Amino acid sequence: MKNYKNFIPLIGTKVDPVAYGVYPLSINSVGGGTVFMAEDSKETLIVAVGKDWDFSGVEFEVEDQPCVAAPLTHANAKVLRSLLPFTAPVRVLHKERTVGVGDRLGIAAPGHIRVFEEYDAFPILAQQSIRELTLTERTYEDVLDAATFAVFRDGYKKGYGADGDHLKKAEEVKMALDLGYSMITLDCSDHMHNEFESMPKAELDNKYMAKTELEKKYIGKSFDLGEGVVVTFDEESFKRMAMVYGEVLDYATSIYEKFFTDGTYSADFEISIDETTTPTTPLEHFFVANELTARGVKFATLAPRFCGEFQKGVDYIGDIKQFEQELVAHTAIARYFDYKISLHSGSDKFMVFPIFGRLTRGRFHVKTAGTNWLEAMKLVAMVDPKLYREVHAFALSKFDEVTKYYHVTTDITRIPDLDTLDDKALVKLFEHNDARQLIHITYGPILSTKDAKGEFLFKDRLYDLWKIHEKQYSDLLFHHIGRHLKELYRHMRG
Repeated sequence: MKNYKNFIPLIGTKVDPVAYGVYPLSINSVGGGTVFMAEDSKETLIVAVGKDWDFSGVEFEVEDQPCVAAPLTHANAKVLRSLLPFTAPVRVLHKERTVGVGDRLGIAAPGHIRVFEEYDAFPILAQQSIRELTLTERTYEDVLDAATFAVFRDGYKKGYGADGDHLKKAEEVKMALDLGYSMITLDCSDHMHNEFESMPKAELDNKYMAKTELEKKYIGKSFDLGEGVVVTFDEESFKRMAMVYGEVLDYATSIYEKFFTDGTYSADFEISIDETTTPTTPLEHFFVANELTARGVKFATLAPRFCGEFQKGVDYIGDIKQFEQELVAHTAIARYFDYKISLHSGSDKFMVFPIFGRLTRGRFHVKTAGTNWLEAMKLVAMVDPKLYREVHAFALSKFDEVTKYYHVTTDITRIPDLDTLDDKALVKLFEHNDARQLIHITYGPILSTKDAKGEFLFKDRLYDLWKIHEKQYSDLLFHHIGRHLKELYRHMRG
């Protein structure tokens, strides 16, 4: 008889659930029964006591009480979300402050939850792009279920969101919405024609397709947004942005009308125009927001491509004064149309966080993702240096292969040779930008590559390590993601 079964007769008495393998914050009374999460050797289970349940698992009785021990499957996650609504994602972008904390591994939420219990921001605990899912061989069901089980286990009832992140196709949007995702980030990059940004004027004039009504609306016109911010359109700048963003406007409108107007789905809508190497000027930002609004598109957040470099896993690279000056205009535009400005690739951008928190007046959405994976790999370097050395060497061999997915300026020749480092020095690599980016962007092959026998090269060993050191990983995330929130809040009014 498993230890947690001994706990069942004692439910409601003054005993320590932990002694019986039960997560105490997961204990919930539901319709005359009780549901909780427990550890059974190496397996984590949902245990339901005292009534007929829809969970699929092993049925048994304790003192004439019907019980079921249910594994953490997608079907059982759906039952859990139905029984306990706090385990299901909800719309949170109407809140003043929201932070997306993408979890590539499905094990980071306990650390994230600890952070958001300390701050009044609301988390998007389930947030993954199709690209990340492809590289990690996970599914949108996996991502949502991991968040559900984490909030159940730790009794997090504040509310969390689930983001179908950087989706590009209508079928992807529908898939995420059908699963219950509470937010869609529409990636419009495939519909942007950035070649018109730098095209010679003569060629631009030749390729420009006349848009008479829009020309009357914008060319030679100024728009006073208040706060001392005025945007003015000249003919050339209008022609460029009309050609760059014309198809974006059409596509975003079509997705909005298809999924967000008839009440079938209840979800927040974010517009992303940041997946490009060309910064979004305040003038372009206003144009996109003004035209979407004129078409009746309601969006909770918009993500421009800010000036400077927002590369993966490292701090901001660029002119911080220019960033601040342009952010004054960007935030004024967002307030003018009453939506939140969104900062993507927000992992580790500590240099800009105090400015961002201050100029948004504490009303923002920030996305992090890969930095949680880096903290997981830092843990590997801390507790199993031999395994980390293997992974690092493998990552170097895969670097050229994965750079097609990410824009980085990593120079792997600047990374110290591991043969020159003792074990204690390995952790210091996570303070080295080139080493951070190497590990950051090679997560796909690290997690998915198999050997000649068809067994994972690293994945199983890594997950075994992270399970054993779960508390230490949670501590790392609590400190690291907590630092993100601390800097965002540093100069917020009030």
